[in-house]
Amino acid sequence: MSSNLNLTLAAKNLGYFLNTTHTWLVTAESCTGGWLGQCITDISGSSAWYDRGFITYSNAAKIDMLQVKAETIEQFGAVSAEVARQMTQGALQNSLADYAIAITGVAGPTGGTTEKPVGTVYIAWQKRTQPAHVTLEYFIGDRQEIRQQAVFTALNLIPTKKMQ
Repeated sequence: MSSNLNLTLAAKNLGYFLNTTHTWLVTAESCTGGWLGQCITDISGSSAWYDRGFITYSNAAKIDMLQVKAETIEQFGAVSAEVARQMTQGALQNSLADYAIAITGVAGPTGGTTEKPVGTVYIAWQKRTQPAHVTLEYFIGDRQEIRQQAVFTALNLIPTKKMQ
């Protein structure tokens, strides 16, 4: 099975969950640059459950569009659980969605540090009525592979966690 087919099946599964629970999704992406939103909107009928997506690649975009606090970025870095959590909160505040997924990470090949090497990705998900949950992943591969793994993981979070 090709990796694109895996992404498509994961997006369809997410859509099925959201559609059958009559809920909406918003996404906030940094290192994946809109790939998550693309996978979702590749699914026919996604307009019934996908409200909108924010591509907040720069720190300024995270602050302006999602109300991520500058102090949080300064203290923990843009690639952190704290920023991922604030991204979901901001996405929910600026949408009609019931669920939010946010991704921030180091896709490489540059930008990694000893503390946060290339492949470090934080993915947060939140139901509007609950606190955010954050997962830390260490993906291996080139830039494309890291981003693809991040998108695949994000697409599978809500159904596997059954956040109803």
